[in-house]
Formats: sequence, C-alpha cells, structure tokens
Amino acid sequence: MSQSKFSFRGQAYDFIFLGAGCASLSIVMRMIKSGKFADKKILLIDKEPKTKNDRTWCFWENQAGFFEEIVYKRWNRLSFFSDDYSDAMDISPYQYKMIRGIDFYNYCFEEISRHSNIQIRYGEAAIINEPGPAIRLDGEEIPVSNGVVFNSFYKETTGTNNKEIHLLQHFKGWIIETQLPVFDPSTATFMDFRVEQKRGTAFAYVLPFTSNNALVEYTLFTEKLLTDEEYEKELRSYIAQFLNLQEYKVVETESGVIPMTTKGFQFNKNSIYNIGTAGGQTKASSGYTFQFIQKQSGLLVECLVNNRPLSEASSTPNRFLFYDKVLLDVLHNKRVSGKEIFTTLFKKNEPLQVLRFLDNESSIGEELKIISTLPTIPFIKAAINQF
Repeated sequence: MSQSKFSFRGQAYDFIFLGAGCASLSIVMRMIKSGKFADKKILLIDKEPKTKNDRTWCFWENQAGFFEEIVYKRWNRLSFFSDDYSDAMDISPYQYKMIRGIDFYNYCFEEISRHSNIQIRYGEAAIINEPGPAIRLDGEEIPVSNGVVFNSFYKETTGTNNKEIHLLQHFKGWIIETQLPVFDPSTATFMDFRVEQKRGTAFAYVLPFTSNNALVEYTLFTEKLLTDEEYEKELRSYIAQFLNLQEYKVVETESGVIPMTTKGFQFNKNSIYNIGTAGGQTKASSGYTFQFIQKQSGLLVECLVNNRPLSEASSTPNRFLFYDKVLLDVLHNKRVSGKEIFTTLFKKNEPLQVLRFLDNESSIGEELKIISTLPTIPFIKAAINQF
C-alpha cells in the first residue's frame, strides 16, 4: 500500500478522492472496514455536502450485501408488463433491493466522522493535465506525480469515432401516497412498456413501500431530455390509466440522467483512476450502476491491501462490453424497439438467467441461449457495425 503522499495546505495525504458520491464512499467504507488504512491520510473532495435524497439505487443480489444495513426495501417478486405479455416473476434466491441516496450518505459520513485520518473538503475541484497532471481545488494546485487519485467526476464528451453512440437514460419519479391500500408491497413493477413509445424506448416502474405508498417512475432511453411538464404529464397519465388512481398525494420527487454510451472509458490516466460512472461502471445497455460500483470497489481495496496493481480491478469482460454496444446500436438506429427487445428477453428466457445476463454474471452458454431468442438479422447488422 505504499505510494507517494500529496501535500495540500500543509497536510500530507495518502489518498485523494475527487467526488464524495457512491463510488468514492463505497471504496472508503471498505478501506475503513478492512482495518488496514488507519495510518493513512485520506482526503475526500466534493462541491458541497450531501444533504438531499437526490437519487435511489436499485439492484438485485442473492445474498446480504456490503450495505445491507441501509436497504430501504426489498422485493422477492418482480412484475413485467407489455402489450402482449405480462408476468409476475419469483426471483428467489435473488432479492430486488433499493437504497435511498440520503440513507447511504448519512450512513457513510457518520462512519467517516469517527476516523480522524479521513478529511472532507468542499469546493470547486478539477483535473488539469498541463504542464503536468494536478488537481485544482479553489485555485490551488495539488501536483499528481506517483501517487494515486480516485476520480468520480463524470463529464459527457463525444469522440471523433462516428460509430460512437451517446444515448441518455433520463427519468422523473414521484413518491405518492394514497388514502386506500392499493399497492402490493411484496411485488415491484420492474418494467411496464404499456406507455406510449412515440419518443423512443420508454417504460414506467413502480416500487411499492407499503400498501398506500410507492415510487412511480417514468423512464426513457433517448438522445434528448424532456421538459418537466412532459415528464409530469406522462406520470399523471400512467398513474391514472394503469394504476387506476385519481386521488393521491405527491410527497417526494426525484429525477436524473444516466449516460448510455459505447464510448470506451479509460481507467487510469496519469495516475488518476476513474471510478463510478466516470470509470465505466454504469452498464451502457441498462443504466444500472450500484452493483458494478460495489464489485469494483471490493476489488480495488483488495488490490490496495495486497499490494497488487490497481489495473486488476479495472476490467469488465470484453464480451459484455460488446453486447452493450450491440444493443445500443440496435436502439440508436431503430433496428428493433427497446420494448420488443426487453419483452422478448423476459418472455422467452428464465428471469434468473436474464438477471444474471444483465449483471454480467452469466455463462457463455446462457448468453448464447438468450441471444438466440432475439431478432437475428437486426442484431447481426448491429454487431457488424460495431466491429
């Protein structure tokens, strides 16, 4: 675990984290739990404190996870809806889990506050590369020589490769309350494609917390964002048409934008290691991020503890990156609708196999079986286009 120290305002640090979000905090919490970093100085840098419930993370796993203590809700059954197919799927031994952003932040920062070797600074920070790699924080520069910086600041850029695809997963959701018990809190709606598809791939999902309280979200995979009024119109329409609700109270709102791109992500540049979405841990074809961050965070801390190269924690198997590129090509070039693709996946395959596939944990045999159920010619054309 030896590395050069960084000097900033008279203090020497062993590790610097740019961004204090999910990726950075997941690594720091594992460093704390390992007990191997108590003598190391750690600096977390972010623009401002995390005081809002700015997002929720959903994921599935078949055992207790690292952040099991703060799972807000878990479901053993998932529903899928489309025009010509619907199913309520028992996903045991998996559970579909949800963690609220504010619970995650509070949990992590409360633990961090107990460790005097970890400091947090708030301010405007950026990476600069000329004349040499450095971090600029509030006008001061911290040179990066042979040390290690973890960066989770993501900036969307387009490349010169005309095959590069840049879609956005964007969404708006309401937590609603009803007077009467109308939800089944044992079953979450994973995807509901019965909504209008005129803008591109669009679906809703419903996460019921109790019989009269649920998160209802409207999501799209497109190039352009909507106005607030358009998201809200679609939410009202979905709630009225498919949940059969006319009277309800909106108690909380969330929205977000997640990149879905075939762009390659560089893990290490000038001793700055990109993590989280900035390091390619958002799955390009689905937008799921939380579990991929957890997998990489665990590997990174293992590498640090055992003095192994951090590069060992950087790679996703190339075949999964290729599958994602092919699917984005299909969606971007409108070879097949997203509605048809996901309906086919769940209609013609076992749900557990689909979940393993989406989690990059399937076997090649399972993948070939799943791929064989999809429309052959459009996917072959997309695959050829991505070579």
